Amino acid sequence: MWAFNQGDWVLGQWKGGEYWYPAVVERHRDTSVTMVYDDGTRETRPENQVKPYNWKLGSKVECNWKGGGKWYSGRITRLNAADLSIAYDDGDKEDTHTGSCRSR
Repeated sequence: MWAFNQGDWVLGQWKGGEYWYPAVVERHRDTSVTMVYDDGTRETRPENQVKPYNWKLGSKVECNWKGGGKWYSGRITRLNAADLSIAYDDGDKEDTHTGSCRSR
C-alpha cells in the first residue's frame, strides 16, 4: 500500500463508490485515511480506496457543468494546481476547479 502523509494530494473513493475525487490527506492511521475533498467535505476511507493524485493534461474526467448538478465527461486541457480547463466530449469548454470533477 501507499504511505500517505498529511498534506498529500490524493484521489479518494467517496463512500466507496465508483468515482475518484481529489482530496488532501488529513491523517493516515493504521489502514484508514482521513481526507478533506477539494469540495470541502471530509471522509475516512480504507487505504485501498485512496490513491496518489494522478490527473494530468489529457486525463479523462467528469465535471459538474457550471455547478448545476449534471456531470459530463471530457478531458483536462489546462491544469494549474486546483484550477483546470475541461474540453467536454460534446464540444463545450469550461474553466473550473478540481472540487467539481471526478474520475473513474
